Amino acid sequence: MGLGRGLGALISDAEEDRIIEQKALVNEINISDIVANPWQPRSDFDEEQLNELAESIKQCGIITPLTLRQLNDGKYQIVSGERRFRASKIAGLNTVPAYIREVNDDDMLQYALIENIQRSDLNPLEEAISYQRLMDECNLTQEQLAEKVSKKRSTVTNFLRLLKLPAEIQAGLKEKLISMGHARALVSVDDPQTQIMLYQQTLEFGYSVRRVEELAREYNEPSSPTEEKTKTKSKKTPSSTGVYETMRTNLSKLFGTSVKFERKEDTGKGKITIPFASDEELERILSVLDQQNK
Repeated sequence: MGLGRGLGALISDAEEDRIIEQKALVNEINISDIVANPWQPRSDFDEEQLNELAESIKQCGIITPLTLRQLNDGKYQIVSGERRFRASKIAGLNTVPAYIREVNDDDMLQYALIENIQRSDLNPLEEAISYQRLMDECNLTQEQLAEKVSKKRSTVTNFLRLLKLPAEIQAGLKEKLISMGHARALVSVDDPQTQIMLYQQTLEFGYSVRRVEELAREYNEPSSPTEEKTKTKSKKTPSSTGVYETMRTNLSKLFGTSVKFERKEDTGKGKITIPFASDEELERILSVLDQQNK
């Protein structure tokens, strides 16, 4: 009689058995018994997104159970699923479904960081910090790290370079005042003060990523062969070099573009070049000059 049921019925039974077995592995854990993961890489949880998730949980419940580990005091620590945990509290749940796993302290950081990197919308700075922590605390090379998080090594390297930016720019990236593309262009500039100046100009004038890349290239290129030759032959004192560099920086800041400042030490002659990328930018520079003449 069983043979007459057909293959479809047998598959249905197998699927039902799998679901029953899976449900048996899921525990309902009191929210009051759950504590946060001290290795959680995410520092910011968007309030609006948490409220949206809480509303979804009210309507549909928690689709993906949390993953917890049991502590010696009977409490449970989050391995993954902190957003779901926080949203469940907002939704007013008393219990949440969870898998209980045996995870030691050494593996907790890896679980938390990799789960967040692969499944959550970390901001670029949080992701960069996560990569650095994985390398430092888990003794991973960039190649090993890239393999663990399923990303190209060049991608990992680009994120890690963000940590070299000045704190002011890192804060702007974290607050989404600039994009990852802007930050990558800024980190290519060698001088931190120039990085900050370009960052401030980007905020003030709304520079595109492409424009910041162009300005970064201009700052990294020698002003001209003549200037480089003059630098080699002339005996400039550190103080005079600093004065001219300050002038160039101030002019660049005033006009919102990468001003070229050239001066021959032997004659005192030179020129100031103010580049522009469009008619609109030329009009803006001219308006700045008009304001200075008033």
